[in-house]
Amino acid sequence: MTMSSRDRVKAAINHEEPDRVPIVIGANNTTGIKMETYKELKQLEGIEAPDEYLYRWPELGTAKLDEETLERLGSDVRGIRDLEPEEVLERNREREPGSPYINSWGSGQVQTEPGEWYPGVHPLREADSVEEIEEYEGWPDMTDPTRVAHVNEHASKLAEENDYAIMATPWLLFPLERAFAMQGMEVFLQNTVRNPGFAKALLRKITEKCKTLMGSLLSELGDNVDIICIGDDLGTQDSLLMSPGTYRKLLKPVHADFIDFIKERTDAKVFFHTDGDVFPLIDDLIEIGVDILNPVQTSAGRMSDLSELKNQFGDEIVFCGAIDTQRVLPGGTPGEVKSEVKRVIETLGPGGGYMVSAVHTIIEEVPAENVIAMVDAVREFGSYPLD
Repeated sequence: MTMSSRDRVKAAINHEEPDRVPIVIGANNTTGIKMETYKELKQLEGIEAPDEYLYRWPELGTAKLDEETLERLGSDVRGIRDLEPEEVLERNREREPGSPYINSWGSGQVQTEPGEWYPGVHPLREADSVEEIEEYEGWPDMTDPTRVAHVNEHASKLAEENDYAIMATPWLLFPLERAFAMQGMEVFLQNTVRNPGFAKALLRKITEKCKTLMGSLLSELGDNVDIICIGDDLGTQDSLLMSPGTYRKLLKPVHADFIDFIKERTDAKVFFHTDGDVFPLIDDLIEIGVDILNPVQTSAGRMSDLSELKNQFGDEIVFCGAIDTQRVLPGGTPGEVKSEVKRVIETLGPGGGYMVSAVHTIIEEVPAENVIAMVDAVREFGSYPLD
């Protein structure tokens, strides 16, 4: 029997087998598509829709997918996102072309070449004391009503239609990544060793800001949400950004507190995005309440061993992602993409607990034909029973 997309996702995230493996595309930046590939997709499929950017943020470069494209791709989720305050959006729309993009935290991106943006504005780069954290005048106003003014109406409409799973992703709410944005990655990581008291204080300040906005978002969502997306990039291609011991001492309590805050206010599942080889921390993430792990970067260290992931953790956490964006999607043929999707589904799909998605944003180098091959392969190989 064919299930609705919402029921399909609910079954998968409760470790049950739905009618087919769910597809997660376009809900947020981590499951999104860059604008050039989106344009190619629309042209390939004969879809006419405007070129709009996710979060109204052109410098991010990720497309806001139109409904016809989402339906063609078979996405079983629809995203609800906050926005930067209207004053910040307006300021950045009106700024000099090519000048730095500054967000509501006072951090931002600089243009390295036309159309290419890189984090380069770090307002607390030189800070090394708790006093400087408190004295910083650029902390964002997380109570600005324009951040979430649209959320209740959007969520209520999706819930009333009851067609798609609802995934909410408040932007810029990943504590470690905000610390990197405020200081620069290298500087903050050095402070975790040289000045841990300062590092803890900065993370604590950021987390309180994150919780304020998360509270407003959850209040506007009410019961009309199935998945809440948070995260922090903790891994590299072959290791962790910090030792497991440092993570457990410094950052795990922050993540645990944030997840507790969420779960006290909603029954939605917690979706945690973290790139790289985070295999050594999966038990920790399960312990603090992570329900869904994304993006399962199969090109990174032990995350490539999908059988081990499924056997060791598959009963306790849902996997979302695992379709390689470093080699297969950008460089493979459509046939090779289909073969990879089939392999991943056969490994992670049995018993439920898996949702297909690309490993992070689908980049410009990915041909539109390969995106279509990926989703069509799910329809071809992802129906239960998988044999």
